[in-house]
Order: sequence, then C-alpha cells, then structure tokens
Amino acid sequence: MFSKSRINEPGPKQAGDSETKPAAAAAPKAPKAAAGSAPATPAAAKPKPPASALSSDLVIKGNLKSTGDIHVEGTVEGDIRAHQLVIGEGATVKGEVVADDVVINGRIIGRLRGLKVRLTSSARVEGDIIHKTIAIESGAHFEGTVQRQEDPLSNGGAKVAKTDG
Repeated sequence: MFSKSRINEPGPKQAGDSETKPAAAAAPKAPKAAAGSAPATPAAAKPKPPASALSSDLVIKGNLKSTGDIHVEGTVEGDIRAHQLVIGEGATVKGEVVADDVVINGRIIGRLRGLKVRLTSSARVEGDIIHKTIAIESGAHFEGTVQRQEDPLSNGGAKVAKTDG
C-alpha cells in the first residue's frame, strides 16, 4: 500500500510523512473510487435467490411461473415454468412442466419440456418428454414418448400462443 500511495502523491516523502499523509490522501480519493465502482457493485451484489419451496401439505390449483428455482414437495394442478425445477418424492404435478433443468423424484401427469431432464429411480411420469439431454435411472416409471430437440423450450411457446388466441 505504501508504494501505491507514493505513486499517487507528488514529490519524495519521508517515512514519517508517508505513514500519516496516505490516510488523509486516501480519504478524498475513497469517495471517487466508491462512486466509480458503484455501477459495478449492484450487478455483482445480486446473489441468486433461494429456491421457492412448496411443502408436502400444500395443494396448489393454478399455474406457477418463476425465473428462479422451484422445489415441489406437495401437489400442483396446473402448469409450472421455472429455471430449475425439482419434484420431490411425494410430490404430484398434473400439468405441463417447462424448465431449463428438471429433476423428477415424484409424479408428473402431463408433458415435460426441458433442456436437461433427469428421472430418478423414484420418478413416475405419464406424458411426453421433450428434451435436449435426458437421464433415466433404473427403476423410474415412464409412459409416453421421448423426443430430443435442440431448443425444447421455444417449441412449446408457439403452441401456447396458438391455444391462447
């Protein structure tokens, strides 16, 4: 730090002066540095929010939409759209599931669309799966069709627009 303060201060300094003056010199420069770094800090200061959790005693009748993560342990009768979605072992979803990353431990009745889909050994899926990558563990129960697409999330968006209009 002493070498940095010597570079910023004009003229040669003695050992006694460099210990007392950098603190005084740093005080006026600190607001400038803070003001200069202020635009960068909000972007870096945004931590990822925790996953929204739906407990096992919760029953939701309606659609869920989040740009974050959702962890379902209860029952959802409606469509779910999220960034990452985890369906717990005791959970049931009746509707379309759309997410970048989907881990199924429970039951889904309906179409599933995701970039990365994983059915664990306790998964029970009744419906079609449209994916970019898929992993199905031994013991998982699946009834439906599997289709690989480069962008499985955009295809369903067009179908939703047709049904809304």
